[in-house]
Amino acid sequence: MIELPPKIDRKTIVNALLKESNEEIAQLVDAINSNYEYWDKVKYKSLPEGFTPQMLWAHVKASRLRGMITVWEKYDINLCITSKMLRMCHEFDMKFGSFWETDNDAQSPEKKYYLSSSLMEEAIYSSKMEGASTTRVVAKEMLRKKKSPQNKAQQMIVNNYSTIRYIVEHKDEPLTEESLLYVHKLMTENTLDDPADAGRFRTNDKVVVADMIEGDIVYTPPTYKDIPDFVKTICDFFNNSNPRTFIHPIIKGIIIHFMVAYMHPFVDGNGRTARALFYWYMLKENYKLTEYMSISRVISKSKASYEKAFRYTENDGNDMGYFVAYNLKALEISFQQLREYIQRKQQEKKAANTFMMAGNINYRQAMVLQRLTEEPDAILTVRDVQEQFSVSSMTARKDLTDLVQQGYLTEVAINKVTRGYIKMQEG
Repeated sequence: MIELPPKIDRKTIVNALLKESNEEIAQLVDAINSNYEYWDKVKYKSLPEGFTPQMLWAHVKASRLRGMITVWEKYDINLCITSKMLRMCHEFDMKFGSFWETDNDAQSPEKKYYLSSSLMEEAIYSSKMEGASTTRVVAKEMLRKKKSPQNKAQQMIVNNYSTIRYIVEHKDEPLTEESLLYVHKLMTENTLDDPADAGRFRTNDKVVVADMIEGDIVYTPPTYKDIPDFVKTICDFFNNSNPRTFIHPIIKGIIIHFMVAYMHPFVDGNGRTARALFYWYMLKENYKLTEYMSISRVISKSKASYEKAFRYTENDGNDMGYFVAYNLKALEISFQQLREYIQRKQQEKKAANTFMMAGNINYRQAMVLQRLTEEPDAILTVRDVQEQFSVSSMTARKDLTDLVQQGYLTEVAINKVTRGYIKMQEG
């Protein structure tokens, strides 16, 4: 269980607001707010003599109160938008808008390949977060070849991929109750215990969020009777491009994600639907680069922190700054991963072009030769090539045997069944 923060009465917070703190405490509070740290980290900070963790927490709460806005009045959901959050949003605006222009080598064919790959990654990892168990190789082969899913895990991934493609095609349309239900139906078809629950709001209060390891109930959403009001609220929030209080679109998308997760309007599939709506809102606001990023991959690799961000919010007076801070960081990591991936692919392509200039060699074969040049002791198998390029075993085998026939590779026996391929030794 996550420790609750100390209860700080209003008078203490007001006094902290009015009282000028010394420079050391002010800098410490700024550092805490930069990462939007919770009490479980704040209480261990090194402090001046006579200054207690509880006093520091009062200063933290007071500083956050200065920038607090109400984002969902019915449930008293509040948000302190920090300087770091605004700075990150500004950096995203600059990076997202100029990314392709600064990477001149990323021409249309490559962009289409990156887009296809990222959509698959997003579908796979968003589904894996909800329990889908399969390998990326199997999942990508299924999506590329449009194979029928063989189990629930594969069905979840196919559903997620279909939902993302639907959102891309309908990104400029307003969110309505019908489209919200349709997104959920796409996302959950043939994966729920009761098939009728796909594309239908829950009709009771039996839904709870439990700890996956211990099984303890960690969150009970609002009553199902609030769902009609929630639908109106989220549709208005999603569609209103001229609100009374401006909230940066990226932060607004994160709030939409939070709202669905908080209400839990469906029997199952709430997390997947919430992330899909974030994805939709980002595209609606012309953050086109979102299509090329797998944010769910980042979240899935830090799922404990993702879940803690919800818990911190609930434990600390519904201050969703924790959730916003976490998701901005995930977005930053996802962008960096995309940039590194594209730079790596561009470097590989340039290096492979040298081999392609030699004659009758395709792009995959050139990449194989480039890899063996960089790793001269490596032994490649048909399966290695199959997984790297998402091709059939027949295609991978032909690529390798052609290189053997042309004198670039040598075939060796790894065991009685498997054959390996190494670079032909010179001389």
